[in-house]
Amino acid sequence: MKVSEQTLQQVERTISKVIDKFPANVEASILTDIHLRANQETGELVAFDDDDKEITRTVIEQWIGNQDESFYEDITGVIRKCIDKKKTNVEKMSILKPYSFVLEDDEKENVAELYVVDDDTVIIDPELMAGLDEDLNNFLENLLKE
Repeated sequence: MKVSEQTLQQVERTISKVIDKFPANVEASILTDIHLRANQETGELVAFDDDDKEITRTVIEQWIGNQDESFYEDITGVIRKCIDKKKTNVEKMSILKPYSFVLEDDEKENVAELYVVDDDTVIIDPELMAGLDEDLNNFLENLLKE
């Protein structure tokens, strides 16, 4: 799926609304995850807290009626990119660390861990890691030959 500029803006706006609900200057709440639930049929992207209370809701027009089998794989990268763009504010949210952003399908099944906020942990986009095992194996093999 080719992502439109409007889709990026709508997802970024959703992330901004989540950030606004947990401003940095407020005492940190005990929350462990932000659940982002995407629905292929309606195009909705809804953010929930751990108690399943809705934080914000956005309709992503490009996602309405999307029947692609790879829908959740496709949007995972889009949402990660938008969270990363707002990384500074995401990491200052008034939530006790560690906390994470989790993508769920419309049946509340965990699809992907999008972003973890912790002083010691970082999740790297899997696309960046593609082929790393092979590269490391080749490096080790060449090193052992010497």
